[in-house]
Amino acid sequence: MLILEGAQAGLSWITVLRKRENYRRALDDFDPEVIAGYGSRRINAMMRDEGIIRNRLKLESTVTNARAFLDIQSLHGSFDSYLWAFVDGRPVQNRCRSMKQVPASTSLSDRVSKDLKKRGFRFVGTTICYAYMQAVGVVNDHIVACFRHDALAE
Repeated sequence: MLILEGAQAGLSWITVLRKRENYRRALDDFDPEVIAGYGSRRINAMMRDEGIIRNRLKLESTVTNARAFLDIQSLHGSFDSYLWAFVDGRPVQNRCRSMKQVPASTSLSDRVSKDLKKRGFRFVGTTICYAYMQAVGVVNDHIVACFRHDALAE
């Protein structure tokens, strides 16, 4: 998920969503151990793949991030444990009444972004981190009137 959020930087989400299966194919089912081993030949091949976003910096960051991801797994037991530690294992429950109230970033995403960058990640700015945390359920930003808001609330 974090790979796709980084790929989306500067683009519409629908662009990346439509290419998700191409990314799955090009990135060996998003296996971080395999991706961490990619070299310049593999990056060059992906730069020719019209099914994905061909941005060299983003593709190179995917490899760098896979390596950093594995380091976090090794230190914390899982990336999941690392991420949930930022919120003491409980999702942030926001109570926005309109989409205009949903932030693009918060102090939480600032902290996560800063820590990931310190660990070697790239393309993990605060807005990308916030969108990632929304997508994986660390932050519940469903509008209060949405049927999913209460279903995801603790």
